[in-house]
Amino acid sequence: MWGSVVGDALGVPVEFLTREEISANPVSGMRGYGTHQQPAGTWSDDTSLMICTVESLLGSNTLNTRDMATRFRRWLLEGHWTPYGEVFDLGIATRQALARFCAGKPPERCGGREEFDNGNGSLMRVLPACLWFHTAHISTQLEAIHRVSSITHAHPRALIACGFFTLMVRALFAGKPPAEALQDAWQQAKSYYTVLEEFAGEWSHFARLDPATFAQIPQSEIRGSGYCVHTLEASIWCLLHGSSFEDTLLQAVNLGEDTDTTGSVTGALAGLHYGYAAIPPAWLELLARRYEIKSVFKVFATRLRC
Repeated sequence: MWGSVVGDALGVPVEFLTREEISANPVSGMRGYGTHQQPAGTWSDDTSLMICTVESLLGSNTLNTRDMATRFRRWLLEGHWTPYGEVFDLGIATRQALARFCAGKPPERCGGREEFDNGNGSLMRVLPACLWFHTAHISTQLEAIHRVSSITHAHPRALIACGFFTLMVRALFAGKPPAEALQDAWQQAKSYYTVLEEFAGEWSHFARLDPATFAQIPQSEIRGSGYCVHTLEASIWCLLHGSSFEDTLLQAVNLGEDTDTTGSVTGALAGLHYGYAAIPPAWLELLARRYEIKSVFKVFATRLRC
């Protein structure tokens, strides 16, 4: 999960810049200010909601979407698990979903289900749930991830994106190399989603991830936008083409557009593949609230080993 936090913080200063704009001054390490005028090492809503997810799983010792949504609401209204006490970056779909929850709607019915609700706002926060259910049967794990996503993003395409990411996490956590992890994730996702009526019509949106051809797609055709499919593609593409944790993350952030979330999701996968020791210490040292994060992550890691 440290990889996710680092990737988020790398991307925050250049969020919304185009690839061409970033290319004039490429990201080569932690930098400050920029888009959101925040100090170096500042992370965004991606990390805030991921840590809220960790807290919910630990506090409930199971998946409790009402508790999880309540923690998300506390983040939004009280600045809980923000770097400096206030929310400075918030996706539209997440804001709308939490407004529905505040109005009394059941948590798993709060996520948007329209075409325009296919942003990456749930993909960026599901990693802890992926890890929590890593020993469960694949169908049980995917059903749990769909429930977690549905708090803010409930369109079938967003659910598939989270599910495919989950299967990548599962394979990498088991020690599979990136290309093999993609092969496993592709086969498992295809077998699961194409036979379910709710999802079958959405599978075509993920066709480019076919491991037979995906690695050959040029970087110029990889997008860093906030669309969930683009984020999923970008994170896997960078993992396949990176030579180290650092190289993988810098490739991701320098794609431009939704750089914090592309960095966060890529960092999650790269962290699983390369390990904590591969993360540049200088990047970790700059992270806001790093000692508090370390305490939470330590408890979570201990619980996973039980």
